[in-house]
Parts: sequence; C-alpha cells; structure tokens
Amino acid sequence: MKDKFPRTLAALLSVFVLGFAASCGGGDQGSDGSGGSRGDTGAVVYPPAPASIMEPELTAVDGSKFSLSGRKGKVLLVNLWATWCGPCIEEMPDLVKMQEELGPKGFEVIGINTETNEGFTVEELKPKIDDFIVEHRLNYPNAFIVEGMFDEFVKLSKLPAIPQSIVVDREGRLRGVFTGGGAKNVAKMRETAEKVVLE
Repeated sequence: MKDKFPRTLAALLSVFVLGFAASCGGGDQGSDGSGGSRGDTGAVVYPPAPASIMEPELTAVDGSKFSLSGRKGKVLLVNLWATWCGPCIEEMPDLVKMQEELGPKGFEVIGINTETNEGFTVEELKPKIDDFIVEHRLNYPNAFIVEGMFDEFVKLSKLPAIPQSIVVDREGRLRGVFTGGGAKNVAKMRETAEKVVLE
C-alpha cells in the first residue's frame, strides 16, 4: 500500500511533463474549437472571429502594415510563434507545405511573432526575425504581435502558450482554434484548412 502512492504520483507527473512539452508554456490542447452551433435550419453557424484579433494594425517583418480583416476573401491560418519555441519551429515545415499547396486556392498562413511581448522592440527583433525566416524558408507573411492581442487569443484557446493558431474562413468567421504542437495537432489544422478552402 505504501508503494502505491509514489507510483501513482510518478505516473501523474510524467503525464503532466509530456503534455507540457508539447507547447511553450502549456499542454497540447489541440482542438477545432470552432464554436459553431446549429441554426434554425440545422446548418452550422460559425461565430465571427473577434474584432480584437482581426482589426488591429500589424507591422509585417518587411515593414508594411496590414490587418487580418483586410485579408477577407481568403482562408487564413493565423499562427502565433517565437524563435525560442521548439514546438513552433517543429510545425513550420508543415505550415510552409500548407501554404505551397493551398495558397493557390485562396489560403494564406499569417505568422505572428510574439517576442515584442517580452520587452523587445520591433527594431531590435527585425534582424533576428529576418535571419530566422531565411533559415527556416518561411514562404508566408510574418508580423509582430501588438499589445493585448495575445490575451485575445488566450480568451479563445483558454491556454496561455504557443504555438497556437486559428483558422478564419473567407467571410471572417472563426473555424478552428489549435494550441500546442505535435503531428496530431498539425493534422487537425490541415484537415480544417482543407475543408474550409473547398467550401
């Protein structure tokens, strides 16, 4: 009986550690999280993506300015990442592949670097991010996060960690929320993106 408690505790700790390792700052919580509900006709009705995420003006790494709402008409996969986040880096080749294959069908990955939340300025980060984009052959636009935006993502995902991504359809409706890294989560993102692109 005395041996049972330490074994149970060790098992619980190992499950926690493995989950935590799937993301930077939290566990693997991959989910479509679309929030869709059935309307009067029985069709699924999806909520609009929050204006607090879609409307702010973002500064792209190349210096241009844009908002996510300005990309209406495209299916977006918006991905939060950092250069120090292992699971973020691991999923980038899959994001590159999705952009290559689905881009011609009106799909776009938008990377949003979160490191300005750590006290760095855009000017300080830009050379590092430029080098990172070249090194990892990122073929999709990247921007710097604006103040308060990470908190808005956390309201959707319920997890203060990266990587995390959302899928937004051509009409600006939220179609998926994905947190944590790993092949299973990337497969769910791809499945959702492909489905929405084909609608």
